[in-house]
Amino acid sequence: MNSSPACIRDIYREQDFALSVEVFPPKTSTGDDVLFRTLARLAAYQPAFVSCAYEANGSTRTRTIDLCVEVQKRYKLTATAHLTCVVSTCDDIIDWLSLAKHSGLRNIMALRGDPPDGQETFRPVPRGLRFANELVGLIREHHPDLGIGVAGYPEMHQEASEPQTDLDNLKRKVDAGADAVFTQLFYVNANFFNFRERCERAGICVPLIPGIMPMTQFAMIRRITSMCGVTFPDQLASKLEAVQDDKRTQFEIGVDHAVRQCRGLIDQGVPGIHFYVLNRFQACEKILNALDTRPSHIDCV
Repeated sequence: MNSSPACIRDIYREQDFALSVEVFPPKTSTGDDVLFRTLARLAAYQPAFVSCAYEANGSTRTRTIDLCVEVQKRYKLTATAHLTCVVSTCDDIIDWLSLAKHSGLRNIMALRGDPPDGQETFRPVPRGLRFANELVGLIREHHPDLGIGVAGYPEMHQEASEPQTDLDNLKRKVDAGADAVFTQLFYVNANFFNFRERCERAGICVPLIPGIMPMTQFAMIRRITSMCGVTFPDQLASKLEAVQDDKRTQFEIGVDHAVRQCRGLIDQGVPGIHFYVLNRFQACEKILNALDTRPSHIDCV
């Protein structure tokens, strides 16, 4: 286990491969129980860090800090807190950063965030920030020692006009001081590898970590692809559709695809894999076991 929180920039400098998992603060006590059971199971694999998200409108930001503190205290794992520009002034963000750092956090996932409920497009509040690169710059200005992760989109952010514009936006975030890029989920590895090549040509030299979310329910396909704009393989969709009344078989099909994805990524030298676990351990645990990822040597998977 980690004896003290590590900085993202050091994690990817010192480890050939770093596992990370992303969770979100639950809204109920039952959800809390599910999450902590998940963290207890996945902590055995000693992830390099646990990333803690929050609702799109930013209403659980304080809970995010509380969850990160609990992760570091209870499981002795490094935590990374999400932070967005949503419904916050620069002063609000600066105050939140001070609280996070005072609470023992060393890493921030800096995101613009989705438009609040009722808004079709993102609009900053007065004296707020419009773009994620501005947030990265603000963090670097006030807390240069913090580790900063940012989001990347192998298949382009849905609001971008075209791929080069989206890549330019990512370059601005990295140039502002980001230490690593964590991608949105994807299901076709070729799209990630193409994105990686484009990043390299653009001079984006920080670690690029693929994000994986196992698709274990046919009913989720339309929602995920419409929300994120990702390509979903027709063959995989057909397999899931054929057994849509059999949850166990759907789970096995989704896990098998994720295992093959991860093997292909690892074979091509990715610096880590970031799992979106949706506060459930079952799929991630089975994937890690299939990859022969034993808790005793997780640091060098």
